[in-house]
Amino acid sequence: MKNNLKKLRESNNISQEKLAQVLNVSRQTIISIEKNKYKASLTLALKIAKEFSTPVEEIFLLEKEEE
Repeated sequence: MKNNLKKLRESNNISQEKLAQVLNVSRQTIISIEKNKYKASLTLALKIAKEFSTPVEEIFLLEKEEE
């Protein structure tokens, strides 16, 4: 699974720390998601989508072998 979280976060001028606080997760969780080292849970993915008023499928993308 790939994601556009870093690009979306930066385009909205939100720091990793601030996003982590809003989502009630650690900054390390945000870093890991952005680096594709951790897959966000469905709940967290939906919270991220809501925070940016963006459909979840525009933030988190399945790769070919996952479809």
